Amino acid sequence: MNKLHRLEFPALKTVEKKELRTLYIDADEDHVALQYLEKKGDIRNPRINTVMPWIIYVYEGVEGDEEGRPHLINPKYFGGVYDGQEAGGRLWTEVLEYLDEAYDLDAVERIYINGDGAAWIRTGEKIIPKSKYALDKYHMHKYIIAATSHLEDSAEDARGEIYRAIHRKKKWMAEGAFDRIIGITDKETKRKAVEQAKAYILGNWSGIMIAMKSGDSNVRCSAEGHVSHVYADRMSSRPLGWCRTGADKMSRLRIYRQNQGNMLELVRYQKKEMKQVSGAEEIIYSATEMIRMEKANKRKLGVLADLPVYDIPYPQIKKIAALKNHIWGL
Repeated sequence: MNKLHRLEFPALKTVEKKELRTLYIDADEDHVALQYLEKKGDIRNPRINTVMPWIIYVYEGVEGDEEGRPHLINPKYFGGVYDGQEAGGRLWTEVLEYLDEAYDLDAVERIYINGDGAAWIRTGEKIIPKSKYALDKYHMHKYIIAATSHLEDSAEDARGEIYRAIHRKKKWMAEGAFDRIIGITDKETKRKAVEQAKAYILGNWSGIMIAMKSGDSNVRCSAEGHVSHVYADRMSSRPLGWCRTGADKMSRLRIYRQNQGNMLELVRYQKKEMKQVSGAEEIIYSATEMIRMEKANKRKLGVLADLPVYDIPYPQIKKIAALKNHIWGL
């Protein structure tokens, strides 16, 4: 834990600047449980103990492999836990700095930002030049299904009416379709679900239209899968608890690995960044002092001090194995 909390990460570097007409960005977040907010024991009911590490990745398009499975072209990842009023701006600025270094932005005609409509994602439009936000189809379908699933035999007709309004680019038609569904929905909880879906679809109408008008098959979003693979697999898919610092550092470590970062280079980077304590530049011990420290270490270790590695007791071996499993679990 202490090693993780002290980690610092180098900025993402590029070899050459490319000229492309179109770039794509997907963005989403995970929901990670905290053990405490500021100090242990400060979480009370209701349990508001979730932190959301964000993930953004830039790529140049989508291609299929020999078996037809889609793969992103040259993806680069960014993320971590960002707090404060300007949190979204700080993360998007990191993305912009990479784009400016990796691509000739004068040659870029359009950058599509795909996401679920969260405010921090839409902030990207204000920071990334030539960008347009597009609502990902997963969330569009999710809310339309939620608004119509209770209609039983009429569900398909209601969905078809909403989809026709979207394809015809008629916002007023979509609003009318939702109002008719609300009118025939008696159960209060279901009516609230329909109203929520209506607010979501109409609130993200411009993002839906960007996706519709683009005519670009690459304007799609794989963020849900990336959140699961990059973050949730290690941080939230099992009942785990984190502190805010640990969640931030682990998410950044997962991002570093996803960018094909070299772990040995990361260790070397820590040594370069570590500042020496004043007065500890160099300490030279006498032979007498070295012998005294060695005897003190032997007293602490007891009989283990003189044992070869293969004679270490089983409980200590278990601890070493657990540590290795934790490291490889990254």
